[in-house]
Amino acid sequence: MLNRILSRLETFLFGHRLLVLAAIAVFTVFMAAFAVQLRMEAGFEKQMPIGHEYIQTFQKYRNDLFGANRITVVVRARNGNIWTPEGLTRLYKVTQAVTFLPNVDRQGVQSLWTPNAFVNEITEDGFRADPVIDGTITPDQLTPQVVARIRQSATEGGYVGTLVSHGQDSAMITAELNERDANGKLLDYVSFNHLLESQVRKPFEDAGYEIQIIGFAKQIGDIADGAKAVLGFCGIALLLTALAVYWYSHSLRFTILPVVCSLTSLVWQFGTLRLLGFGLDPLAVLVPFLVFAIGVSHGVQQVNFIVRELSHGHTTVDAARRSFGGLLIPGTLALITALVSFITLLLIPIPMVRELAITASLGVGYKIITNLVMLPLAASCFHFTKEYADRALAKRERRSVWLRKLARVAEPRNAYVVVCLTAAVFALAVWQSRDRVIGTLQPGAPELRSDARFNRDAVAIAGNYDVGLDWLTVVFESAGTDCGNPAIGVAEDDFASTMKNEPGVVSVQSYPDMLRTYNEGYNEGNPKMNVVPIDSGNYGGLSAEIGRVKGYMSKDCSMTAVHLFLTDHKASTLNRILADVKAYRASHLSPGLTIRLAAGNAGVIAATNEEVAKSELPMMLYVYAAILVLVFIAYRDLRAMVACCLPLTVATFIGYGFMKKLEIGLTVATLPVMVLAVGIGVDYAFYIYNRLQLHLARGQTITQSVEHAMLEVGVATIFTAITLAIGVATWSFSALKFQADMGKLLAFMFLVNVVMAMTALPALAVLLERWFPRSKPVRAPGLLSH
Repeated sequence: MLNRILSRLETFLFGHRLLVLAAIAVFTVFMAAFAVQLRMEAGFEKQMPIGHEYIQTFQKYRNDLFGANRITVVVRARNGNIWTPEGLTRLYKVTQAVTFLPNVDRQGVQSLWTPNAFVNEITEDGFRADPVIDGTITPDQLTPQVVARIRQSATEGGYVGTLVSHGQDSAMITAELNERDANGKLLDYVSFNHLLESQVRKPFEDAGYEIQIIGFAKQIGDIADGAKAVLGFCGIALLLTALAVYWYSHSLRFTILPVVCSLTSLVWQFGTLRLLGFGLDPLAVLVPFLVFAIGVSHGVQQVNFIVRELSHGHTTVDAARRSFGGLLIPGTLALITALVSFITLLLIPIPMVRELAITASLGVGYKIITNLVMLPLAASCFHFTKEYADRALAKRERRSVWLRKLARVAEPRNAYVVVCLTAAVFALAVWQSRDRVIGTLQPGAPELRSDARFNRDAVAIAGNYDVGLDWLTVVFESAGTDCGNPAIGVAEDDFASTMKNEPGVVSVQSYPDMLRTYNEGYNEGNPKMNVVPIDSGNYGGLSAEIGRVKGYMSKDCSMTAVHLFLTDHKASTLNRILADVKAYRASHLSPGLTIRLAAGNAGVIAATNEEVAKSELPMMLYVYAAILVLVFIAYRDLRAMVACCLPLTVATFIGYGFMKKLEIGLTVATLPVMVLAVGIGVDYAFYIYNRLQLHLARGQTITQSVEHAMLEVGVATIFTAITLAIGVATWSFSALKFQADMGKLLAFMFLVNVVMAMTALPALAVLLERWFPRSKPVRAPGLLSH
């Protein structure tokens, strides 16, 4: 039944090949018009897992707490300190520049020059809060005496370590960003990053002062700028691939065909994304080019098949038709498996990852048309002589001499040895990868190199200020709206005191700390009154004062907060602190009081890590289940399921061990690479097993079938793996660390998968055939029998 359908499809396509190719060309031009309109788009809220406990807390109290999407700008005097008229004037100008940037919440801007930076002063009349810099002072009034008074106010107000560095050589400006403006338009992070450079850094950084800038907007903008270089490295990989294909085929036409067909699907992919209203996220910019690699892999197999058929005396048209019929089934199975692999990324409820899944799935889906249909149809329009095919085949035979030795893996004794070695490697890989890290392993922006400007700024700020760059907000939620319940403040004070001693916590700012400060101030500065008041009236009065300061409580007192400023957002730091908070929450149950995790940028990162960890195993199980089902549908043989999937599993765990060795955490950026590695491994497995089945159907023994299959497709498979590995290995020189890491990981996975496909797969096939002899003759797959 299947053969009849495929035969009719082949007859139709090749009977109308010019019409089909013309339709493809018209469609490509149409999609290209939209593809050129595709732009990079990033979003902070796209990083947030939908429905996660931490994100629910963040969303519920986002108007009362510190914004997780903020930028931090530091003005640092290169010589001397910041306490000069010139230094404070520079700080004033930078504060103004930041305040009037688009999408900045002006009331959320804080520096020594803003009215929300005040010093609590104890007078004869009680407690008074005055701005650090009086509103009547302007930069031209900054005399040495005024500067000295400002310096004293900043010290008394406790701003050394928060708005002023410990070394007194720099001062900080923080600003919260709204992702949508008043008209609902999304913030363009790439353009905003350019504004930070042109309006904040460039005008105010010179020989006397340095401007340091960090925050999500700056980080994602720098990644997007670095991602432009991705095109250059992908161009190098494309050139190397083309040169390698030419060396392999010695034909300009056979070189251009797989490259053009893979690029065609890329145009369709970009055009479809634009039609769907998507942009290309900077963290997903590599995905289309990873999918391009899959296309080249299938293209080389097509070229290999066509050349072999030409050498058997077939015309170019017949060779192309036989290639179409022979590779449609294994190619489609491989691509559908890769498609399912990427679709499983939809399990992760993070909008950015789901967009990535759609991007990759579109590319892989289009490959079925461009690489399995378009390529053989286009090849049939050229004329290749048998002499050319004989020369190409002779070259392939010379190159594959050593494969005859490798094919001895099909001998039963050798097969036992290989399977035992594979089992040992598998056990070692599982053990080595058992404690792999979900999340980032380095401080700063892991996507950028350690010497990138953003990371250098991040390290400098972290070393000079008590307020860490990453903070985790823990919310205490009361059942009622009673502002006079001291038990809440007492419980929260105990929690804050406990967390101050946690490794990885730089400092703690909390609602009970504010209660202590205000209580002492209203009691003439008596140190004994630096406590949380237990009188409900006094407690309520102080809470009303604290409510005027954003970030510590809701207006109805139903929510109060503790902010834990962290040394970094490494997975080990976050996991340890979150575990301690959860342990405290479980052991300190108070009626009517709920401890909720977690807001702050560290809360968002932690939620993302947890979703990746939770989704990884189900996702991989779905991928392998899809592979097993597709293999069974294609071959109706349990032996094929085991032989194709076990080597793939071994390669996956070896990849996990490699990630651990290179300190590459499993993140939303690296997860697609592991999924792609599965897709590439399936390609190798299907093409080899498909030829093996054909020879078994012709009555050959399993040993003979394995040997012939390896000799026929082994060179093309190994050549493809090495070519793609060399191409992506050039990414190691990228300015983007995550692209460099992905290049190393991909190159490694390409090679590991081909080693498994050329050793473990044939060895398993031989042993399974011996252990479970067939009772029925093997059916030739697809149209290979014609």
